Amino acid sequence: MYIKKNDTVKIISGKDKGKTGKVTHVLVGENKIVVEGVNIHKKHSKPKKQGQKGQIIQMPKPISASTAMVVCSSCNKPARLGRKTVGTKKFRVCKKCGAEME
Repeated sequence: MYIKKNDTVKIISGKDKGKTGKVTHVLVGENKIVVEGVNIHKKHSKPKKQGQKGQIIQMPKPISASTAMVVCSSCNKPARLGRKTVGTKKFRVCKKCGAEME
């Protein structure tokens, strides 16, 4: 999976198409990511103590990693990523501008 935590991604399909956000969590085994501000669901919680009110909590749910593209930090456009090996180090490379990404 080429998408990592703290990457900026743009959603390319689904109900949140066109939105951009920061990746907060990566689920590698399931090939899913959690992006802030995308795929928000409401969870209703009961009051825990007497006299306390119930709440509606908004929480982001995971989406498939295939519905997101990484936004390149140098050209600021969503792009596919490639791999480049220099010695023993591997880098992710933007396919549009050729810039290395962390």
